[in-house]
Amino acid sequence: MEPLDTAPLRWPLVLAGAGKMGSAMLRAWLDAGYDPQQISVVEPHPTPEIFELARSAGFTIGPPAKPPAILVLAMKPQSFDEASAPLSSLAGPGTLVLSIMAGKTIASLSARLPQAGAVVRAMPNLPAAAGRGMTVLVADPLTAQDQRAAAEALLKAMGQAEWLASEDLIDTATAVSGSGPAYFYYLAEALAMAGTAAGLPAGAAARLARATLEGAGELAFRTPGKSLAELRQSVTSPGGTTAAALSVLMAPDGLAPLMERAVRAAKQRAVELSG
Repeated sequence: MEPLDTAPLRWPLVLAGAGKMGSAMLRAWLDAGYDPQQISVVEPHPTPEIFELARSAGFTIGPPAKPPAILVLAMKPQSFDEASAPLSSLAGPGTLVLSIMAGKTIASLSARLPQAGAVVRAMPNLPAAAGRGMTVLVADPLTAQDQRAAAEALLKAMGQAEWLASEDLIDTATAVSGSGPAYFYYLAEALAMAGTAAGLPAGAAARLARATLEGAGELAFRTPGKSLAELRQSVTSPGGTTAAALSVLMAPDGLAPLMERAVRAAKQRAVELSG
């Protein structure tokens, strides 16, 4: 393979799978300045939007003539076994395989793509589509430092990225950040329902809850130096309305033990899906 450009966003890359998450990743890379002439998209059923994006941006739909520096696996996990045979020709000795497929371990990826030079497994979450994602990554021992940097750069184009020391932690991270957006959406749903039960019109309660979720998240994003506890305390006046509500939520039978049970259930399901 030819020497790689020192900038990871210029490495030859193949994106295998251009569904919702794959398309979101592709757009994020292009917005971050990835050279479109270095990108090829392999997708059995490309949408009209992907064809139009290829026409306007200048990347290729279809496999390249030789293995790329990076092969990103963004297809549905259940499609991988069938797709791995044709993809194996795209995983050469110098190729970094970066997988975002849930449940597919590094060992299973290496077995299906034995010629790959290195494998990084990642788990992004839904807000990646809005550039506010949280992705966890773990690398096999063969992954070189520049390959780790390339994987991190690709995923930071969609938000934040956090390396894990062990693949065993992926299931727990999935239960926290992978499934986590649904928890916050449901909390906002429950808040809206509680507002309605207390007398607000349903539409107004939903708008108030949604705006509060958006605003609280944005404030947390803009103040990374403050802990979550500090942010909570900044809203809480002693003896005030927030303190009264928190006395219920922070009771021994309140939100914390409920959330522990929820995360435990999500982790267990992730373990089961990983086989």
